[in-house]
Amino acid sequence: MRRSSIAAGLGLALAPALLQAGGIPTTTGWLEEVVVTGKLDRLEGDPISATVGVVTSEQLDLRPVLRVGELLEVVPGLIVTQHSGGGKANQYFLRGFNLDHGTDLATSVDGVPVNMPSHGHGQGYTDINFVIPELVNSIDYRKGTYYADTGNFSAAGAINMRYRNSVDTPIAQLDAGEDGYRRALLALSPRIGNGTLLFGVEHSQTDGPWLLDENFRKTNALLRYSRETDVDCLAITSQVYEGEWRSTDQIPLRLVRDGALDRFGFIDPTDGGESHRYSLGADWISRRGSGELQARGYAIDYRLDLFSNFTYALDPIDGDQFEQLDDRRIFGGAVEWRRPLRLGKLASELEIGVEFRRDDIDIVGLYRTVARERIGTGREDAVVQTSYSAYSSLTTTWTEQVRTSAGIRADYFDFDVGSNRPENSGTASDSIASPKFSLILGPWKETELFVNVGKGFHSNDARGTTLRVDPTDGVTPADRVDPLVGALGADVGVRTAILPKMQLSVSLWTLELDSELLFVGDAGVTEPSRESKRRGVEVGAIWNPLSWLIVDADLAWSRASVDDPVGSRIPGAVENVASIGVAIDHPSGWFGGARFRHFGKAPLIEDGSVESEPTTLVNLEAGYRITDTLSVSAAVFNIFDSDDNDITYFYESQLPGEAAPVEDIHFHPVEPRTVRFTVTGTF
Repeated sequence: MRRSSIAAGLGLALAPALLQAGGIPTTTGWLEEVVVTGKLDRLEGDPISATVGVVTSEQLDLRPVLRVGELLEVVPGLIVTQHSGGGKANQYFLRGFNLDHGTDLATSVDGVPVNMPSHGHGQGYTDINFVIPELVNSIDYRKGTYYADTGNFSAAGAINMRYRNSVDTPIAQLDAGEDGYRRALLALSPRIGNGTLLFGVEHSQTDGPWLLDENFRKTNALLRYSRETDVDCLAITSQVYEGEWRSTDQIPLRLVRDGALDRFGFIDPTDGGESHRYSLGADWISRRGSGELQARGYAIDYRLDLFSNFTYALDPIDGDQFEQLDDRRIFGGAVEWRRPLRLGKLASELEIGVEFRRDDIDIVGLYRTVARERIGTGREDAVVQTSYSAYSSLTTTWTEQVRTSAGIRADYFDFDVGSNRPENSGTASDSIASPKFSLILGPWKETELFVNVGKGFHSNDARGTTLRVDPTDGVTPADRVDPLVGALGADVGVRTAILPKMQLSVSLWTLELDSELLFVGDAGVTEPSRESKRRGVEVGAIWNPLSWLIVDADLAWSRASVDDPVGSRIPGAVENVASIGVAIDHPSGWFGGARFRHFGKAPLIEDGSVESEPTTLVNLEAGYRITDTLSVSAAVFNIFDSDDNDITYFYESQLPGEAAPVEDIHFHPVEPRTVRFTVTGTF
């Protein structure tokens, strides 16, 4: 699976080039097909901003990854953490956003959206536990609001993970490590008729370092049939994911400081959950003359049942545990047409597309529970949410050093809510138009300049669009939210390969969001806030001094604010992010990687008087190919045994025995130094 030269398949984070390791070249239409030649002394591709890129499987293979969500940290400036059990979606931070579990970061796999609108645990909920890392061919990313073919949840950025169509040889892999970690993987891709059948299955389990064994059990399976001719590519993919776990949620600092609770301790031993995701999708690309037609369709069956207790005993009799249930079916598809045009003497490319998505949510519910037994209903709804989208863009080459890209996107949403409180039932609809424009100057001496401006948006929870009364008491009037929230962004960026074997990129950006309106799934109510503004600087570099060595570095600074008399800071908005990585794949058989990962402090309340502490981690992996068919490796995560935190909050909670609620920091620690071993065989 690993290759003798990582440079031979380099899809740079700064140069949007895509390796064709048995994959459909343009399964989302995001990027032009470009084959990388194996060196970094020239720019590749024709991006429209400095903040797009592709990371290939060769680079992914050489990154030490503790959990599958960390794959997304290949996106410069993106931080992925966890504040609960491993089966729950990760927490994401990017461009001054505390993205919670995914709002404003559009994520997809082979073009199929992962974000869940109107979800029981948070708007845009993004759980990628169903992904099998070894079968990922590449990860495409783009940041900002400048791309006509990305819509809902993409204000901060968008990510698309692409699966392989095949593996070079059958793979069998075993992993073992501390805290009861075990994992087994099998993948093979025999030829079937005129096509290839890719089969992959993994099972993993871990108890984690927590005093309460996490007992996280996960099973994934993938079956993909693909066929390619001179003019057509077809891929049909089925996936299965099932997981269950117990959670050690964030804990109050006051107990740890007093010595009454270990950093890896717990308050409620019955927190946890289970989830499944079953999907079927088809992707077809046909080359018609000089153009390309692509069609995609998908169906998903999804369920999450989650039990949490963040405030412990505000109710001194029954406690504060609650259950969040989300049970839905999703259907959708897209059609896109791309072709070159001649406008007089000018070369252009036209892109036109339409998209459709329907979420049939049988139950999205919030219940009061004791030890996972229901004692009351906060709210229970059935929701049908449907969206229709159309977009078009025209990219024109005016001279050898001047290009423009102009686009427009239109989205229409329907919401139909049936609530257990009839007052909160109803329908709503909304639409939004999102113009985009990019100016690209260069290259001059292997340097390009980008100027981007565009509008994006995210949808709000359907339940908030029909809300009339507080669902907890059925009496108190409640304000509805706007169904769609617009975002206006701008970037000025540069990328250069003027230095031999190195690429650099710098981007200055700003983003204004019409409202930070969010549906708070933990409370079952909608809380509006004011218009927000974000600005920042991002710097990235990749150095490929030798064919078997890559060094990369990313730095990001951002500032987020709102116009509010209480305070201008946005809780959880991480301001500084830095990462440095080394990837080695030596012809002698040695391979591995190391990563330094740092994210700085963040305000925890609006006036900035309480802040989180910075977090710094270093991970390391090293391996050796014993023969052409057998390799071994070892990974050490958090090698310096840092006692920093994965996530920090500040809110009011009450412990059993306390007379009144207490405002306090609540945190979830990073995992301590952890060692894992891997044996991989091919046959």
